[in-house]
Amino acid sequence: MSNPGEADLTPITSVRQLAGWFAAGSKPRAAWRIGTEHEKFGFRRADLAPPPYEPEGIRAMLEGIAAKGWEPILDSGKPIGLKRGEASVSLEPGGQFELSGAPMADLHATRVELAAHLREVHEVAGPLGLGFAPLGFHPLARREDMPWMPKGRYAIMRQYMPRVGGMGLDMMLRTCTVQVNLDFGDEADMVEKLRVSLALQPLATALFANSPFLEGKPSGWLSLRGRVWSDTDPDRTGIPPVAFEDGFGFERFAEFALDVPMYFIMREGRYIDAAGIPFRAFMEGRAEKLAGHSATMGDFADHVTTIFTDVRLKRFLEMRGADAGSVPMLMAQPALWTGLLYDDAAQKAAAALIRRWSVDEMRALRLEVPKQALRARIAGRTLQDVARDVLAIARDGLRARGLGEELFLAPLEEIAASGMTQAERWLQRHERAWGGDVGRIFAEAEV
Repeated sequence: MSNPGEADLTPITSVRQLAGWFAAGSKPRAAWRIGTEHEKFGFRRADLAPPPYEPEGIRAMLEGIAAKGWEPILDSGKPIGLKRGEASVSLEPGGQFELSGAPMADLHATRVELAAHLREVHEVAGPLGLGFAPLGFHPLARREDMPWMPKGRYAIMRQYMPRVGGMGLDMMLRTCTVQVNLDFGDEADMVEKLRVSLALQPLATALFANSPFLEGKPSGWLSLRGRVWSDTDPDRTGIPPVAFEDGFGFERFAEFALDVPMYFIMREGRYIDAAGIPFRAFMEGRAEKLAGHSATMGDFADHVTTIFTDVRLKRFLEMRGADAGSVPMLMAQPALWTGLLYDDAAQKAAAALIRRWSVDEMRALRLEVPKQALRARIAGRTLQDVARDVLAIARDGLRARGLGEELFLAPLEEIAASGMTQAERWLQRHERAWGGDVGRIFAEAEV
C-alpha cells in the first residue's frame, strides 16, 4: 500500500476528467519503464516473532536506513516510510517492509537496485537482531500476534475490513507480494495489456505460490495469500468483468472506480473516515458523512490506490497476483510481465492465447489456483501446460529487447518444467528435513 501522496486540489467536474487522469499515463515506447515492488516479513532472530513498530523494531529500521540518504515520510509525526528520488520504502499494516523501486529502463538496473536495498536492510537489521524473509503468508504468527503500524489509513481499514470479507485483516497483516508496474502507449494498448494480464494473473499466482503454512502447520493451500484475496472485499478485488466488455477504456474504468466504496479522504494532513461511501456519492455531493468537503482529483488519486483488483490501473498497470519469494523469484516477476507486454509480437501472442477464455472461466480459475497451483485447469488444459507456452512467449519478448534479460525467467521455467512450486518444495522440507518445525523456514527464506 502506498505512502500518502501530494494532494491535487483540482475540483472534479466530470467522469471524462477522471478518464483523462488515467490517459495522462500514456507514454511513447521509448519512455516505458519497469517499476518493481516487493514486501518481506521482519522477524526477531531470538524468537522468530514479528518485530513491533517500537522499540528496536520497524521504526528503528526506518531511522537506520534514513541515515543512508533517505528522506523520512511522517504520519502524525512518526516515520512510516522513506523516499529517495523515485524510490520509496513503505510499511504494510503488520510491519511488512516494502521497497517500491524507481522506474527502470531494464531488468539489470532493477537487480542492482534490489541488491542495494537488501544491503542497506542487512546493515541496519543486523545490530537490531532482525531478519527479513519474503513469503506469501506469515508461516507462524496468528493474526493477533501481528503488530499494527501507526498509519492513519490502516486504522480506518482495520475497522472496515471485517464488514466486507472474512480475511481482509489477514490480507493486511499476514501477506507479502511482489508486483511490477508497467507502462502503456495509449488507450488501446492499455486495454490489451490489462486483459492479457488479468487473464494470466491466476497463472502468476500458481507459478509464484510460496505460502503453504498457517500458524506453524501446513494449511492445505499452496498460495494461502491467494486464498486470502478471495475473501477480502468483493467490491474492490479480483477480475472485474468490465475490463472485458465491448467499449472498455479509460472512461469505463473510471466509472467502475466511482462505484467502489472509499476508505478515507485527507484534509490538512489528517485522514477523515469515508469507509463504505461510493466515490460517486462523494463526487455528486450525496455523502452526508463528508458534508462540507468537495471531491478533488487528489481524492480520486488516493481512492485509486485502494482498488485492489488483480491488475490495477493507475497511470500505469500494476500486476498484483504473486506471492513474494526469493531474490531470483523477485526478479522473475518483472521479467515475466516485461517479456509478455513490452514486445508487440509477444503481447499479440499472449492475447491470442487467452482470447477464447471467458471471464467466468478466469474467475473460477482464480479460486482453484491457491490450492491446485499448476494442476488447475482452464479451457481443457492444465496451468502447467499454459505456463510452458506463456514462458516461451515471454522469453521471445525479452530476447527481442536484446538486453539479455531472459536469464531472469530461469526459476519460472524450472517450475513450469517440473510442475513443482516453491510452496511444494517447502512442504517437502517440512516433512523430510525440518522435523515438522515450520520456524526453520525463516533461515532458508531470508534475503
